Amino acid sequence: MYIEVIIEITNQNVDKTFTYFVNEEFLSLAQVGVRVEVPFQNRILEGFIVQVNVERPEYPVKEIIRILDEEVILTDELLALASYMRKVTLSSYISCCQTMLPKALKAKSGVNVGRKYKKFILLVDDTYLPRGEKQIEILEMLKETPSIEKQVLTRISASSVKTLLEKGIISEISEEVYRKEYGFTKAKKYPLTESQKQAVFEIEHTEDNIYLLHGVTGSGKTEVYMQLIEDVLKTGRQAILLVPEISLTEQITERFTMRFSRIAVLHSRLSDGEKYDEYRRIARGEVDVVIGARSACFAPLKNIGIIILDEEHSSSFKQENNPKYFTLDIVRKRGEYHQAKVVLGSATPSLESFARAKKGVYHLVELPYRVNQKPLPKVEIVDMNEEAKKGNFLFSNILQEKIAFHLSQNKQIMLLLNRRGYSSFITCKNCGYVAKCPNCDISLTFHKADGVLRCHYCGYIERVLKCCPTCHEESLSNMGTGTEKIEEKLVHLFPSARILRMDLDTTSKKGAHEKIIKAFKNHEYDILLGTQMIAKGLDFPLVTLVGVISADTSLHIPDFRSSEETFQLLMQVAGRSGRSDSEGEVYIQTFNPDHYAIDYAKHHDYLGFFEKEMEIRRKLGYPPFYFLTTLRIQGKDFLKCQEEASKIGKFLTKQLTSSLILGPSSASVSKVNHIYRVQIIIKYKREEKLYPALTYLRNHYKANTQVKLEFDFFPYHF
Repeated sequence: MYIEVIIEITNQNVDKTFTYFVNEEFLSLAQVGVRVEVPFQNRILEGFIVQVNVERPEYPVKEIIRILDEEVILTDELLALASYMRKVTLSSYISCCQTMLPKALKAKSGVNVGRKYKKFILLVDDTYLPRGEKQIEILEMLKETPSIEKQVLTRISASSVKTLLEKGIISEISEEVYRKEYGFTKAKKYPLTESQKQAVFEIEHTEDNIYLLHGVTGSGKTEVYMQLIEDVLKTGRQAILLVPEISLTEQITERFTMRFSRIAVLHSRLSDGEKYDEYRRIARGEVDVVIGARSACFAPLKNIGIIILDEEHSSSFKQENNPKYFTLDIVRKRGEYHQAKVVLGSATPSLESFARAKKGVYHLVELPYRVNQKPLPKVEIVDMNEEAKKGNFLFSNILQEKIAFHLSQNKQIMLLLNRRGYSSFITCKNCGYVAKCPNCDISLTFHKADGVLRCHYCGYIERVLKCCPTCHEESLSNMGTGTEKIEEKLVHLFPSARILRMDLDTTSKKGAHEKIIKAFKNHEYDILLGTQMIAKGLDFPLVTLVGVISADTSLHIPDFRSSEETFQLLMQVAGRSGRSDSEGEVYIQTFNPDHYAIDYAKHHDYLGFFEKEMEIRRKLGYPPFYFLTTLRIQGKDFLKCQEEASKIGKFLTKQLTSSLILGPSSASVSKVNHIYRVQIIIKYKREEKLYPALTYLRNHYKANTQVKLEFDFFPYHF
């Protein structure tokens, strides 16, 4: 039999299938979607079978070496999805397949992630007369429980277990076990409010495919999700719930295990072994509900009834590495395949989604009130221009007073600063030198706890110097503010307060998210200081004060979405306050108190912001009124990148007559890890020639060793 295989190499030059022969030994295992080991040129590589029983080619073909899987890894649906992704992202077929899978199941030679086994002891001969107390105890236990983990019995007496095994009185077996377990603890089910009931009814009893659930913070969207999933499970179908932050998966999983018993979790902080186990549990049909971050959209469920994107506006639902897929696009395709409902939930929907809902492309469902009928927290704007005159650059007087008051009431406080590290950068007061990454076009961030400067793009690290390397003066100073610096100031201002910091530095270790969230929820700490990962979805009943140290951090990013992202961040973090019986307060510190994004956030006015921002987008020609696609030209030689980018710009201007070609220009970060980046932005309403033109460019440059092209059809960062 002859088969078609895609191999593990992602290079566009080999983005095609290769024909191999399967001998009789492997015929029964040769199925579409399993991995094979094949000879390729002078190497042994892995790949996926994508077609079987193909015609014998006229040229001589090689024989496969072996088949690696007894079960199908990529179902027909997932292979079709990979083919679709390949088409819409202009990525290689194999990269689209690989991105769906845990490391253990990728077609990748040399990767080996094993299964976990435990040893159990069985009683074979119950007529044996034991010798000694330890043997008696072991055999009595085995008479009561036929199978006991070996480790339990060796704790009693390892020598007795060994003796009984040698005599054949007991036997030892190995059983596969999963590395991650979820304890199902059925809890009281909260009755739905009238608004929640109406939302569930609307979604379940209308014929639309995509629903936008627009609910204010604290309106009980999660309870609506659980009811929708429960009803889907009753029909024998399955569900996927996607969340934007890994920090949210633990809290949501905890709530879901009180309602559902067959759950799996998929996200990047699991170990390779845990991902392997979770994926196989799902593929084997042992799971009804999958919860996870972006990559969980590929969970190999076979009968999906509903897919939910919580906090659908989040930019983390966009994959920034190839293939640069947009999660909503994947979810929409899977919804069509399974004829499943797709629900997008948010208190601050993206402008694109809300515009589609207003047009009737999505079905809009509203949750306008908090579950506890409490008003949304009162928001105050603090003008830091005035505070700076008093010498207050980090904490205003009013925020200090409010922190002290809420601490005295034994309440909890959340403080947001969307920047990690101790300071933004190190500079020399004498000559103006700024410490920069030698690999990237970006300043290094000072991390005081480690005493290092770190690049947040390539990971480069260097020790902090005492003297300026340019003028050799001891005049280096920290500029800007990071979470470490805020933590240090908090300790000084409130020495008795228990302070917990949550950012990428403190959550880098496995299980760190869960420990931090659990500790704060148990009131082991009074103040939670963090970056944007604390802004979304977290529910802490004792939090009555939220402070935003600087609302301007994301406001000045050179990106057309900066106002929208600032508004969403402020609205989301404000929603963490006053979610239980006590009313909440929010204080937003800013040097731009009159900016419309901050003003609308103060009044919790999503519709007002939507109308204002849509007016600006319409005038400037940005999404949702226009589509954007970016083409990035990358290489080690800056002049060569510019030269080729200029050629590409002229080609696109000639070919895409219905589009506006912007650039070429340097990317916002023009060099990362020694690679220069020049980009062209294509702006269009309708452009039939777009894919043919970009496909031509991809094919033209795929063998070019000096520059590499990348395409992004839904860019979030420029």
